[in-house]
Amino acid sequence: MEPDTMIPFLRRLARESAHVIMPHFANPDLRVEWKADDTPVTHADRKAEEVLRAEITREWPDHGILGEELEDVAPDAQFTWVLDPIDGTRSFAAGSPLFGTLICLRRGAEPLWGAIHIPALGQLYIGNNDTAWLGDRVLRVRETPRLSDCTLLTTDPKSPYQYHSARGWDALLAATGMYRSWGDCFGYTLLASGGADIMTDPAMNLWDVAALLPVLRGCGAAVSDWHGGDPLAEGAQGPVAAHPRHHSAVIGLLRGDA
Repeated sequence: MEPDTMIPFLRRLARESAHVIMPHFANPDLRVEWKADDTPVTHADRKAEEVLRAEITREWPDHGILGEELEDVAPDAQFTWVLDPIDGTRSFAAGSPLFGTLICLRRGAEPLWGAIHIPALGQLYIGNNDTAWLGDRVLRVRETPRLSDCTLLTTDPKSPYQYHSARGWDALLAATGMYRSWGDCFGYTLLASGGADIMTDPAMNLWDVAALLPVLRGCGAAVSDWHGGDPLAEGAQGPVAAHPRHHSAVIGLLRGDA
């Protein structure tokens, strides 16, 4: 699982899945279906996951695979891959480029490697908890001295009010600077590459979160769930990622610790 092995393989996975996804992007004939949990899915989601699974199985046939669109394979294997072929299907279906493919390799429940591919922008972020890269560039979260100057991102501005304390969210909005909905996985890439300071979503599944963590940790971000706990723990409610200078203050505001 060294960089000389993993980085080329993750690049290959990103490239092969993008070959399936991009012909459907901004295509007026794209059909969107709705799953039982009221989330959208397209032909591109399913085909991209099939391609990812085939590449992984060819390289590591003893690894397990957990994906959003297809059934789990060997979920109790020592090494498992967690896949979200299109994170931000609503953005993808609307013709917005702010969607991505999420790929994570775990040992047990611990994410070892993560990749966030933004195919419409040609950006591939890779991390291993110690380092994060965009191409050959090593990434670090930016230093913004004051919380009041921090740029706060989320995916859907309505969602924090639906899942958590409105008072806590309003307190964070009042304490920070610019607020934008440059969301889904793209928002986390902006944090990792120095374009934003805080990114959060109030409710996410394993395949939404797992690949983010090695990238965010690798660039020096602090990551927890909404209440300051493990973002992958059972019952965790949405990740909160920020520069370590501000993370505890952000959590305190969300929890109403004042």
